Amino acid sequence: MTTTIAIIGALDEEVALIAASLDHVEHHREASLDVAHGTLTTNAGEQVRVAATVGGMGLVNAAATTQYLIDTYHPQAVIFSGIAGNLNRDLHINDVVLGGTLRYLDTDMRLVGQWKPKTEEFHSDVHLLDVASAALDAAGIKHVVGTIASGNYFVDSPEKVKEVRETTGADAVEMEGAAVVHVAARNDVSALVIRALSDNADTDYEVFKEFDISEYADTAARLAIDIVRRL
Repeated sequence: MTTTIAIIGALDEEVALIAASLDHVEHHREASLDVAHGTLTTNAGEQVRVAATVGGMGLVNAAATTQYLIDTYHPQAVIFSGIAGNLNRDLHINDVVLGGTLRYLDTDMRLVGQWKPKTEEFHSDVHLLDVASAALDAAGIKHVVGTIASGNYFVDSPEKVKEVRETTGADAVEMEGAAVVHVAARNDVSALVIRALSDNADTDYEVFKEFDISEYADTAARLAIDIVRRL
């Protein structure tokens, strides 16, 4: 059986660059998603299928995208990359947090956790974390395997930062990662969340949305392709 990897990116440019690295690329538009589907040769000389798309912001968009990719392409793993606000004083802008642990900001997991996978927190796959760490080392990018908090609101003030740190112990905060791994776990599919730090979770959204993060797209695409080649 040929291995299939689904990649959910943050930017159209990122997915376009991933698609440019694939062979036999086809483009599909369904469920409000533009999916690039093709093949890639790993470092071991094996062929893997890759389906890549932009997932949209927020927990529901991330969950819907993940479930669609799983139902349509039947991947063995889902890789999710994007940006996040930094909560770790030992990290800096452009460093990376790999989601060893993912927690929701605004969900009572005592209730939600009664359903499969019956847990109050979620985890990226250990093997995928190891592969990502090796790829980041090769790229010379500082990173940690840490905790990522996901919620449907933008963390942009000292008060919110303090609250998130105290309630989740997170190294980074964003709006999708926990939902991706949650849905993957429900489907018994491995997952990996990669977050590059774009700010210190202290920037108002109206200011943040004007940032040019296109340079991140190139780094993220190259990293995603390198991870897949190492599998």
